[in-house]
Amino acid sequence: MKIVVAGGGPAGLYFGILARKALPGSEITIAEKNAADVTWGWGVVFSDETLENFQDADFETHRDITATFARWDDIDVYFKGRVIRSGGHRFCGIRRTRLLQILQNRCRELGVHLKFQQEVDRIDSAADLVVAADGINSGIRERFAEFFRPNIVNGTNRYIWLATTRIFKAFTFIIRENQDGLFIVHAYPFDKNLSTFIVETDEPSWRSAGLHEATEEESVRYCEKLFAPELEGNSLVSNKSSWIRFRRVKNDVWHHDNVVLIGDAAHTAHFSIGSGTKLAMEDSIALAQSLKETSTVADALGSYYEKRWLDVAKLQRAAEVSQSFFEDMRRWTDFDPEPFAFKMLCRSKRVTHENLRIRDQNYIADVDRWFADHNECKDITPAPPPMFTPFRLRDLHLKNRVVVSPMCQYSSEDGMPDDWHLVHLGSRAIGGAGLLFAEMTDVSPEARISPGCAGLYREEHVPAWKRIVDFVHSNSYAKIGMQLGHAGRKGSTKLEWEGDSEPLEEGNWPLMSASPLPWSARNQPPREMSREDMQEVISQFVRAAEMARAAGFDILEIHMAHGYLLASFISPLTNIRTDEYGGSTENRMRFPLQVFDAVRKAWPQEKPMSVRISAHDWVPGGMNPEQAVGVAQLLQQHGCDIIDVSSGQTSPLAQPVYGRMYQAPFADRIRNELKIPTMSVGAIQNWDHINTLLVSGACDLCCLARPHLYDPYLTLHAASDQQFDVPWPNQYLPAKPRIKKS
Repeated sequence: MKIVVAGGGPAGLYFGILARKALPGSEITIAEKNAADVTWGWGVVFSDETLENFQDADFETHRDITATFARWDDIDVYFKGRVIRSGGHRFCGIRRTRLLQILQNRCRELGVHLKFQQEVDRIDSAADLVVAADGINSGIRERFAEFFRPNIVNGTNRYIWLATTRIFKAFTFIIRENQDGLFIVHAYPFDKNLSTFIVETDEPSWRSAGLHEATEEESVRYCEKLFAPELEGNSLVSNKSSWIRFRRVKNDVWHHDNVVLIGDAAHTAHFSIGSGTKLAMEDSIALAQSLKETSTVADALGSYYEKRWLDVAKLQRAAEVSQSFFEDMRRWTDFDPEPFAFKMLCRSKRVTHENLRIRDQNYIADVDRWFADHNECKDITPAPPPMFTPFRLRDLHLKNRVVVSPMCQYSSEDGMPDDWHLVHLGSRAIGGAGLLFAEMTDVSPEARISPGCAGLYREEHVPAWKRIVDFVHSNSYAKIGMQLGHAGRKGSTKLEWEGDSEPLEEGNWPLMSASPLPWSARNQPPREMSREDMQEVISQFVRAAEMARAAGFDILEIHMAHGYLLASFISPLTNIRTDEYGGSTENRMRFPLQVFDAVRKAWPQEKPMSVRISAHDWVPGGMNPEQAVGVAQLLQQHGCDIIDVSSGQTSPLAQPVYGRMYQAPFADRIRNELKIPTMSVGAIQNWDHINTLLVSGACDLCCLARPHLYDPYLTLHAASDQQFDVPWPNQYLPAKPRIKKS
């Protein structure tokens, strides 16, 4: 087989080595436009896991690479005059030119042809396979762009890749504010003489400092002066260094005919997680394996994609989240050093509170001590896990930060809660959660999603709900909240398990919404609400709030999310009105705020109110996180105590980007831009996620739905897992695990 590789970076060279081993009779040529010793950047970082993959792929290169490594375990965060250190991370680094030398030598040893200072300006028609390893600015990718369909997005920050003669002993982040703005350093050692020193800043700071007009020399001098305390008299070194933006590269298709993309030509990952070279070399491993395992090039390229796409997608997603942290860093610069450093360590969501505890128990003990001291637990030793610290809203006092999310049970008749609701909510109350919410409870028969939805619109509903509230109060330390809502255009549908959002076959009731737009083509069109309709709905919400007060609920939430009636006013996708209730955010919020104000007046002042919103519609032209801050700010101005931040379900066209704790960034943004408490929801799966979100300042309470369906006693079990003592029901004491003494 004749193979031509465009690009002599780590991806192309490593593939040449592995392909030559996998296909000993193959003719492999690597063409590189630069000289053999020319490269950009300085050091390359790897983790232990990556090294295991390299050892299995080619022992000789693994041996030579590891022999020259600089190794370290710690991450240091310099912030507000403090250095916060976390250990146990196990990194290693190598000079990029040394890595290239090792790979070049191994290629020559195996008989791979290396051609330097040669452009690959056209595809070799005689080649059986062309491997585009020509980097982020891949000419081959651009030549076949109509087939690969690249998606390239520029980051908002600027960065310059430098080195320093100071040898750092840890992966080091330095946060520095001066008269020009905010600057961030990513530094790490890579050999005995130099450390990488990347300086990153936002566009306003870059321009304020005059760096947009500075020469390379002037940029180096500015950074040396700015970070003089940390450089300790050492100098910075440049290598054709300039201020650039990171380019995130994705491709819909990775191969076309006999041409395949690997490394940065196929995908990039932000430098803040140090995985670009790792991804590139793992591509090489997968492609070489696929060529060995299959009989045709076409099959090999298909196999290569299947081996790689998911791992790449996961890592790119983590890198994008990490990149966002640095681009949005101003949001958290008022944090104390402890939560700031913790947030930085957990920024990509791949590292969590428990991961860090396993790596460095003393570090997490200090973090938990800080969190406890700032949350009414100064006198408790050792510090409780963050999820078991108390929280207050007005006169509501919660024992812990765990919330059972509202979950529709579709088990009522004419809105009446029954024994199912008593058992459902009662079991989760004695299961240890600090707060549980009843399901979305509708304010009129026509406000229901389905015939099985719970309600608060008949006097008979009050004692039925009070029975549940009294059980919770009498048999647990949990508090219980009522969530009031109106289905709007999403009403008059079957029970969820009979057909989600499917219209009833008979017995439908009329629907109304902000605008006469049906949920889908198969659902009935709603009428556009009139002023009279609005007044009637306000009266229904007030009546329901008064009933909730009579039933004894501790907190009241209004549902303004998920495409229901009030949400239909908020989202521009579902509100196309031309009167004072449509158009701007302020106009679209007018009716929801009228509802809130009327309910707040009817609800006891000593009891808090929350609102659930959809912070992202996940549809172009819909609500986005920036607009959600404006919505939350209006609610805050009207007296909302805490924002319950969800997303989606506004349109059947939504395409959410799922992942662990995927909605937490929306709650984080609202909390830290507006300084208002938030509840976070969405793929918060366990106690480790809860602790991580709380300490990182992403939210104040964590709402879990499905995990509580799986385990009603989630909070009690979480306490046992973390060796923290909490009260159990007397009836269950024989099953309570013993807590080991520290």
